Amino acid sequence: MKSSPTAASSTVPDSSEAAGLPTLDQFRTMAELGGDVAFSIALPEGRLAYLSPSFAELSGHDAAALQGALDGIGPAPLAPLGAWLTEASYGVPGERCVREFDLPHAEGRPLALEAIATVVQGEDSSTALVGLLCDLSERRAYLAEQKRFASMLNHEFRTPLATIDGAIQRLEATSSQADDATRQRYRKIGAAVDRLIGMLDEYLSPDRMAALGRTRQPNTITVRDLVETGVQQVRAAHRQALLETEELPLMLRGEPEGLRLALKVLIDNALAFSPPGSPVTLRARRSGGGVELAVLDGGDGVAPEDAERVFDKGYRGKNAAGMAGSGLGLYMARSIVEVHGGMLSLAPLPEQEQEQKRGGAEFRLWMPALGM
Repeated sequence: MKSSPTAASSTVPDSSEAAGLPTLDQFRTMAELGGDVAFSIALPEGRLAYLSPSFAELSGHDAAALQGALDGIGPAPLAPLGAWLTEASYGVPGERCVREFDLPHAEGRPLALEAIATVVQGEDSSTALVGLLCDLSERRAYLAEQKRFASMLNHEFRTPLATIDGAIQRLEATSSQADDATRQRYRKIGAAVDRLIGMLDEYLSPDRMAALGRTRQPNTITVRDLVETGVQQVRAAHRQALLETEELPLMLRGEPEGLRLALKVLIDNALAFSPPGSPVTLRARRSGGGVELAVLDGGDGVAPEDAERVFDKGYRGKNAAGMAGSGLGLYMARSIVEVHGGMLSLAPLPEQEQEQKRGGAEFRLWMPALGM
């Protein structure tokens, strides 16, 4: 790519249609739909055949500057991108190349880009490197918010857990005269604290949050996988799982482990607040551009006076009297879902069920879906 007869512009004539390659109109449509920058580089000469006009707005550089970077004589900020595009042009046709770049904007502010490219071969054996340049600003902001939220939750949970853990250890050390039942309760409390701390280390630890910035984490999960996680949890508790599903989109947007944790909280509640041996219903259906997952139990439901506060941090309804818990589960679940752009709500009971004081609780988790 060291020689180029002319510097390319974003409005250069299209030569790809004659070569059997994607047309400029197709590239423009691709860029407009994704909000990204499309490009096409004719090979082997390394001539920039097309570049979306939005490249200038995104980077502060024009098409001639990127052509210069391809030729090895362009502005320094674009040099890493130009070198990578040159390297990618020697790739196997059809092989997808991806790399992230932290480059300065022409005005000096930070610019994070993801470059996606592949070599395409035309019917007449002509080749081109085509692809997209994606602005990572929103993704980086999302990851920063996710880390901030996780750090807050980690602190909120770990501080009281450390207090409980220390108190239990002191009780066990100083209660040598306690009976077996009391000591067993101490051990159960200690084991529960250990499990919660383990969950913090697995899902919300600083190391895990730091890893989010180093490697790309999955940001989708299939509806089938998420529902199957819930079914397995219900069956592990020796309860029957009733499924109500319909044909659904394949993928949900969201961090898989976070969504599994939110669903786990809902199922834990369903198991705890319904009669032993009663089934738990899991429902999945299309709803408003996404998918709604519902967990229904066979208990007494949530009292009307508790319904408005059931997601408040530390709040426990009157039906939780005498049961272990901190009132943080539903608060955490809703926070996780909302960080992912979803919603978690308690479905109101029909009037006839309210009057008859029957009908279990129904919690609805909505998430945006791909392909809708």
